[in-house]
Amino acid sequence: MPGFLREHSWPIVFSVLLHGLLVAALVLMTVISSNRAPPSMQPLPINAVVVDSRALRAAQQAQSERAQQEAARARVLAQARDAAAAEAAAQTDATAAATQQHAADEAKTAAATADAAKLAAAQKQQVEEAQSAAALKAAAAQRVADAQKAEAARAAEEKKAADTKRAEDAKQAAAAKQAADAKQAADAKHAADQKAQAAREAELRRQLADEEHVSAVEASPLRDQYMAQLQNRITHAWIKPPSARVGTDCRVEVTQIPGGEVTSARVTQCNGDAAVRQSIENAVYRASPLPEPPDPALFQRNFVFEFKPNE
Repeated sequence: MPGFLREHSWPIVFSVLLHGLLVAALVLMTVISSNRAPPSMQPLPINAVVVDSRALRAAQQAQSERAQQEAARARVLAQARDAAAAEAAAQTDATAAATQQHAADEAKTAAATADAAKLAAAQKQQVEEAQSAAALKAAAAQRVADAQKAEAARAAEEKKAADTKRAEDAKQAAAAKQAADAKQAADAKHAADQKAQAAREAELRRQLADEEHVSAVEASPLRDQYMAQLQNRITHAWIKPPSARVGTDCRVEVTQIPGGEVTSARVTQCNGDAAVRQSIENAVYRASPLPEPPDPALFQRNFVFEFKPNE
């Protein structure tokens, strides 16, 4: 209701002012009419004057016109009162209609508010039910997740134990294999050492035998015979240069390979000149292959002999 009054305040004020003005006009005209004295009827003196009939009719006509004017004024006032009353009734009806409309609007608003409240309550209940269902679902999912986690942890523990056992078994197997390999390697090394020791002893015996044979051969006349063969072979291959003198004596280092082929010949000491030196080295190469020794023990890859061609 206060909202309706605030919304229609100016039309209500205007209507009240208009009705107030109309009521004030009616009251004023009523007061004026009551205060006006009616025309007095003075008795004619006996010594009346003869009045003209035309003047009498004129007076009567004037009085009739005033009566008509008063009646017209009264009608106007009555119409104004009726119009004011009708306006007031219409305004009252409009106000009542507006009040009823406002009441109906408020009722509709209240009904809409109630419906909205019911809808909100229903929605809230649905939300709460959905939240409750979601909470139950989440709790069930959490229980499932916890069970899966526990199962995974148990499986991990079992796998860890199995891995540990496999690792321990593998470690023991590796240790056993390492021990077996070490024993096998030790046995093989011992056998190899024994074999190497036997080989070294055999080689040593062979070397000793060879050295004894070489010593025996070198101590025999065979060495001197072999060296004489080499000397004769190289001397026959020597081309004497013009600068050579009687009593030539040179020391020659020779390298040969099995079969007697000379690979190197170099005069280290000599009483001859460069031509004599070069002629002796050339004689060694021309004498290749050198004669084989009468005993293989006399063969030397590197040997030194004295070249004395004039002896």
